[in-house]
Amino acid sequence: MINISLDTLDILVVVIYFIGIFYIAHRVSGSETSDDYFLAGRNLGWFAIGASLFASNIGSEHLIGLAGSGASSGVAVSQFEILAGIILLMLGWLFVPFYLKSGVTTMPEFLELRYGRAARNYLSFISILSYIITKISATIFAGAVVFEAIGLSFWVGAGVTVIATGIYTIFGGLKAVIYTDAVQVVIMVVGAMLVTYFGLQQLGGFNELKVALEPSFFDMWRPSSDSEFPWTGILFGAPILGVWYWCTDQFIVQRVLSAKNLSQARKGTIFAGYLKMLPLFIFVFPGMIAFAMSSKGMIALEKSDHALPVLIQSVLPLGIKGLVLAGLLAALMSSLSSVFNSCSTLITYDWYKLRNPNATEKQLFKVGQISTVVLVVLGIAWIPLMKFVSGNLFTYIQSVQAYISPPIAAVFLWGIFSQRVNLKGALASLGTGFVLGVGRLFCEINKDSLSGIFLEFTQINFLHFAFILFVICSSVLLVVSHLTFDKDKDPRPELNAKDSLKVDDKKDFYLSIGLLISIAILWVWFS
Repeated sequence: MINISLDTLDILVVVIYFIGIFYIAHRVSGSETSDDYFLAGRNLGWFAIGASLFASNIGSEHLIGLAGSGASSGVAVSQFEILAGIILLMLGWLFVPFYLKSGVTTMPEFLELRYGRAARNYLSFISILSYIITKISATIFAGAVVFEAIGLSFWVGAGVTVIATGIYTIFGGLKAVIYTDAVQVVIMVVGAMLVTYFGLQQLGGFNELKVALEPSFFDMWRPSSDSEFPWTGILFGAPILGVWYWCTDQFIVQRVLSAKNLSQARKGTIFAGYLKMLPLFIFVFPGMIAFAMSSKGMIALEKSDHALPVLIQSVLPLGIKGLVLAGLLAALMSSLSSVFNSCSTLITYDWYKLRNPNATEKQLFKVGQISTVVLVVLGIAWIPLMKFVSGNLFTYIQSVQAYISPPIAAVFLWGIFSQRVNLKGALASLGTGFVLGVGRLFCEINKDSLSGIFLEFTQINFLHFAFILFVICSSVLLVVSHLTFDKDKDPRPELNAKDSLKVDDKKDFYLSIGLLISIAILWVWFS
């Protein structure tokens, strides 16, 4: 464990951060209706939406992982961040018009409108379960590690994080989450930029970084045989996972559902797309800088995942450490508050209201608060187990999302593009994907005892596997739907996909083109 020593000024900066976040949350709290609590009154602008999309996505474990991958293999890991810019454009231009026109509150609710109740129940159950097992546990674990690095015990650090985040989420709802995200994203980005700046300064500049590292560290495009980031997986598999995460996951989409109109929602996704270009420079580069400094004997780097904390301890001056630590806590708390609110929304609308259709606004509001309290308690209950859910098992648990996402992406995409896919096809596709995905996970856990075709099954790169699973699930969806389609009974989407691509605001169009050009430049520059 790397210990980050803090001076009085650093501690003061962290304390001011906590006070500021609670003050902002208090100012925007006071929800009166369920729409206020779960969707911020559907009245948010593009900046708050875009900042929240970015802040919710970047967790502390994300920062540690990006810096660690930067230290071990260079810029290739940033492909996922850059590709997210394209997927966010899909969210804004293709998916959001459907979501806003339908007036839904949750993604499972949209599936019910498109297919039927059974599809809604499946997605709701899978989403809630995965949030509790993966997102909440991962974020708490990362937060505990951050606190442990500054001298607090693992359990105390995790407890402080969960309780502090839970308090303003319970009382403020999505509005508190999004407005604190808008502030936290600034702290996070500024803190990360300072790490990059002081790291490069101590190393001797960008030219020294290029001299110290192998050319492959600056190449995003790896051979198709690469075990981690094959170019074939990046182009075909990663977009499948991206569509699921950015376009169909309640955790993310709830932000655009809170927009005051389509234009603000779309601008928010475009803004988030531009923000996703930053992680390469402010999260991945610090890891590369740490590795370069280690190779020159300037710092000791025992593990690649230690890159960020080692750099923070080694290069940052008095007071700046506190700001950067506040940035790490901002990343952690924004992710945790988002998952608390999104999960409570699913519980309230897809389970409670579905079974109590005449529930009052006050009852929905209370159920949302109680659900968040329960999630906070579950988060605290996870803390003693976190020490045992580290290492390989922790990685396997996180892999669940990668293996269940292709069938969900398939039913959403085909549900928009095709009027002939139906509930029976969707359930067959989701069931097939679930069996194959869980089967892959089971084989990975037991791969040391496998041989033959089962061992080969586990050795398929997970990005390649995601694409293969998407093709299989799409085929099952289309074939079963074709065989069982009933034009008089099967629901159909209310508008065509081509209608959602209409350009109402030329600024949105030009900003989107600018984002695509920026992505192309980065792909060419780092190739």
